Amino acid sequence: MTIACGFSRFLNTRVHSSTNRVLSLWFASCPCSSASASAFASEPPEIAAGPETVREGRAEIFADKSNSVFFNKAQVNNRDLSIAVLRWFILKRQEEHDIQLKAGRRAEIPPEQHADGLDPATTGSEDTALRKESSLKAPKVLEALAASGLRAIRYALEVDGIGEVIALDNNEVAIESCKRNIYHNGILASSKVVPHLADARIYMLTHPKEFDVVDLDPYGSPAAFLDSAVQCVADGGILMCSATDMAVLAGGNAEVCFSKYGSYPVRGKYRHEMALRILLACIESHAIRHKRYIVPVISVHMDFYIRVFVRIFTSASTVKSSPLKFSHVYQCVGCNSFHLQNVGRINSKDKRNIPLPNFCPIVPQECSECGGKFVMGGPIWSDPIHDRDWAASILSNIRATSGLYQAYAKISAILTSVSEELPNAPLFVSLHSICATLKCTNPTMVMFHSAIRNAGYEISGSHADPLALKTDAPMSVIWDIMRCWVKLHPVKSQPENLPGSRILSQEPQLQASFSQATGGLVARKSPRFLPNPEKHWGPKMKAGRPLKILPIDKL
Repeated sequence: MTIACGFSRFLNTRVHSSTNRVLSLWFASCPCSSASASAFASEPPEIAAGPETVREGRAEIFADKSNSVFFNKAQVNNRDLSIAVLRWFILKRQEEHDIQLKAGRRAEIPPEQHADGLDPATTGSEDTALRKESSLKAPKVLEALAASGLRAIRYALEVDGIGEVIALDNNEVAIESCKRNIYHNGILASSKVVPHLADARIYMLTHPKEFDVVDLDPYGSPAAFLDSAVQCVADGGILMCSATDMAVLAGGNAEVCFSKYGSYPVRGKYRHEMALRILLACIESHAIRHKRYIVPVISVHMDFYIRVFVRIFTSASTVKSSPLKFSHVYQCVGCNSFHLQNVGRINSKDKRNIPLPNFCPIVPQECSECGGKFVMGGPIWSDPIHDRDWAASILSNIRATSGLYQAYAKISAILTSVSEELPNAPLFVSLHSICATLKCTNPTMVMFHSAIRNAGYEISGSHADPLALKTDAPMSVIWDIMRCWVKLHPVKSQPENLPGSRILSQEPQLQASFSQATGGLVARKSPRFLPNPEKHWGPKMKAGRPLKILPIDKL
């Protein structure tokens, strides 16, 4: 017995004939905006009687059993997180605008009138008038690869204060599907979401600095869209970008990664975080060509893809310091120790602080711990990949409105981990990998955290790996701690040519203390890593390909 395997397995059947009749009457009588009217022409799109639908958040779209238009149920985590970030961005944007208004208003007042003795009634009325004159327009959003339009519709329905949402796609079938779904979701969606048939790259290039929000969620790599995307975002706007080609970014095809992103990945335990840093470095490299730079606010790896949220600003002077944000990675092939070196450096004797090319590599020809060779990767983004204030604020908002998010458990767990990460500790080590090299028993996470803190360094986990240890301690300190641990818990004799034997043959320079440190690892009240909600949770087949037929016992 066989059944069709695809997203149609998850769909719910609903009939909306009454809704369609109401909307038909509204479109016939209500004067729509020119954008919406052009999108739907004179008649509403034809919809078959009683089609199956998919509901997510407040939006509902028609199912496509033929797979001619891409839809992935697993991306609900992506869409919910994007909505949460977008809600906070709108609040932050308004706050920044109010600060600029107050600063501008204060600059217009003579210094002698800056005292507190000003008439509050007068100043209040003047501030109100100034705010009305300089009111902030609702943010304009571009979804560059719309497909069914679900994401654009959810933005319009669920994000307060959102402006026009352009749903772009270069596939006529996808645009027709998008029109049907917009019409199906009623007046609010129809008044805000505008479907448009065009090549995203050309459209973004011809609309420079026009959109406050640009969303890139391609099937695969976003590399082909990045140069036009960084030009399309308004100053202070936000670019939301996904990449699902993890086999490339995580080191499975290093040469392909270099051709697409301009960076070599290293296949370490930290490969998923390195994938994030490669994508950020690629976006920055495109932005600085146009005198622009990025400020990451949230960067996450979840499920089978990575997703970054970066703000984009314009400053020719700030762009000059970009080399300080890039680093090469040197990883030992024996013990997996890694070291980072910035591409640029600052000459302390030069008051202009202009970055210069860095000196020769900081690592020797052979690893000082095990004698192995180093492989070089990068360049990667080595500045912070999160804004902890943003992460904490978004998490607080999500918890306050948990009922609005279908993927609340997942995105709250990720943001909790993100808010706890060390900002200035690029990449991480794995405790299990270290112990496997030495062939010793594992210390507990609490003991290892305490040893790092007792040595005077900071340590945290990572959202990308439950076994990750992010720390500002150098690799020499980490190996010294493990040498002390092995003295307390001896290992069996090993061949002398193994990396672990060479590491343990050296005496530790640091005497580690494993007593519990204050401010160390605390009991977690909420989970950080959740299992997939159902079987086969992952990327679906690309649009246009026929659905696979699998035996029912393999589903």
